[in-house]
Amino acid sequence: MTLKRPKGPAGTLVVLEHVSRILKDNPLGDPHVRRLGVWLPPQYDDAPGRRRFPVLYDLVGFTGSGLSHANWKPFGDNVPERAARLVHERKMGPAIVVFPDCYTALGGNQYVNSTAIGRYADYLTREIVPFVDREFRTLAFREHRGCFGKSSGGYGAMIHAMKYARYWGAVASHSGDAYFDFVYWCDWPNTLTELAKHRAVRRRAGRYDALREARRKGLAEGLDDGRIRRFLEDAWSREKLSTAEGHCLMNLCMAATYDPDPRAPLGFRVPFNLESGEFLEERWKRWLAHDPVALVTRFRGELRSLRGIYIDCGWRDQYHIHYGSRILSKRLAEAGVPHTYEEFDDNHSDIDYRMDVSLPFLYRALKP
Repeated sequence: MTLKRPKGPAGTLVVLEHVSRILKDNPLGDPHVRRLGVWLPPQYDDAPGRRRFPVLYDLVGFTGSGLSHANWKPFGDNVPERAARLVHERKMGPAIVVFPDCYTALGGNQYVNSTAIGRYADYLTREIVPFVDREFRTLAFREHRGCFGKSSGGYGAMIHAMKYARYWGAVASHSGDAYFDFVYWCDWPNTLTELAKHRAVRRRAGRYDALREARRKGLAEGLDDGRIRRFLEDAWSREKLSTAEGHCLMNLCMAATYDPDPRAPLGFRVPFNLESGEFLEERWKRWLAHDPVALVTRFRGELRSLRGIYIDCGWRDQYHIHYGSRILSKRLAEAGVPHTYEEFDDNHSDIDYRMDVSLPFLYRALKP
């Protein structure tokens, strides 16, 4: 095996410390002082003080943090290396790439504002964007600024294209969460089973009063009876989670994102009775209000104002996101929103190579 050799100049990765007012005293007690990565293309120093560049914001997926995309990667490029190669190969022009840190104690967030997690949409648009525009020679206009991401990051890109379009000129979503009835629903039985391990009363074989247990205080309203809190305390005390525990944490993060309630014990509610497993329709409606496939019509004006929308997904996605992507593309077409939708033969994992398509797409949409 031979080591991968870089092609062309590497550019410069700058790491800054940003002190956030918006994240200070956030509900989870997460740090408000964050490291921000910024990759500058080789051309940045060619004409100091004069040339300005489009900017691309990398929204990482669940359990990721911005600078994780600048780590060494076996058998492939990290994002700065990939951008440098694409520029060297003239598949895209030079652009600045920003790596914000939006990680939380719940494993991440969906780049929206939540009273249970924090105001991460405001953090990104009202603090990080102006900060980058002040510190670097950006083309500091919406028409030259874009965001992209995979999975939760792809969801974030699409939601920002809808709700925060005044900040973005183009977006790209790789396997972004959409069609929640498929993407999240099927994993909730696993989540309920994992949480059951943290019941207050240890289970014994024998008779089970299903009616009494289902009526236990708060469960029919999607409130925690203590098992979610105990699960989180256990998860936070360890460095390694099983796959099932990781998925459980993800669903709790989504609940805190889509159905926050300051009156609830943990600041959010869940869409199933934790004991009986019964579906809570009123709670699920809160989730669907954040589903991209349900928001296209409402935000079609904002979506039409963008200079480019790119969406793709593997047709073997293990979270069934290809179905959501297809429905999202259909809704966009019905609303008259120009976009590019592509599928490829792969699943949800290790698909950073698709950035070879999305980054040039974004540059073409955002270039001066």
